[in-house]
Amino acid sequence: MINSQLRASSSLHQSVREEILKRITKGTYPPSVPIPSTAMLSEEFGVSPITIKRALRDLQALGVLTAVAGKGTFVKEQKRFLIDLSALVFSWENASIRLLSVTREKITDPTMRVLKPPSESMLCVRKIISFGDEIPAVYDSTYISSDVDGEIIDEFGERLVTEALSRNGIRIRSESHMIDAAPAAGQAAEVFAIPNGYPMLRRLYKFTTSKPGVTVFGVLQSPFDRLAYTLNLQSDRKNPAPKK
Repeated sequence: MINSQLRASSSLHQSVREEILKRITKGTYPPSVPIPSTAMLSEEFGVSPITIKRALRDLQALGVLTAVAGKGTFVKEQKRFLIDLSALVFSWENASIRLLSVTREKITDPTMRVLKPPSESMLCVRKIISFGDEIPAVYDSTYISSDVDGEIIDEFGERLVTEALSRNGIRIRSESHMIDAAPAAGQAAEVFAIPNGYPMLRRLYKFTTSKPGVTVFGVLQSPFDRLAYTLNLQSDRKNPAPKK
């Protein structure tokens, strides 16, 4: 027990919170493994489980910890990735891709209706994108016209869909983007090891191409604290001369 080490000037749960936060800062609890259970911490600190739970709730509210249903409580990875929307969509640096599946599906997400997707089934390519390490940054679901050449489809496991199209002479002619937030669910929640309902940042997109009939739709998803977008626009408009 380390109860005697807790500061008497603060409430017990505050002292426990400060000690756990100190351990997180020192790297005692790495993000890849769950921290000790409430029962274990209760015994170690010599305080009640209720006190431990209060301290952990505080740290979750501060964005330091995250609870994953059925797996435990983890230190949240604080690294945030920035993606420049004004750059070419397939030029992300240091991106690694892991293909999850290639299926034929209809787009059923009601939010996608704003981009006016077709009603028929499309080729759906799902993959995980990481940047510079093995920590998943983006869960990507890309829908593409099902008449795409089979040789191009073979490239989807190694690169982004838009890059594969470009390598085969199919260029992006126009882009539409919509950014929103939605709760995590299904495979996306599993990929990021977060509970269902965790807030996700999403980018819904539509690309028209230089090949008639080939249109790309999709949605990128990432936990809201792991991804951010930037957009830089240049203007050639000159300020009007002041009136005399």
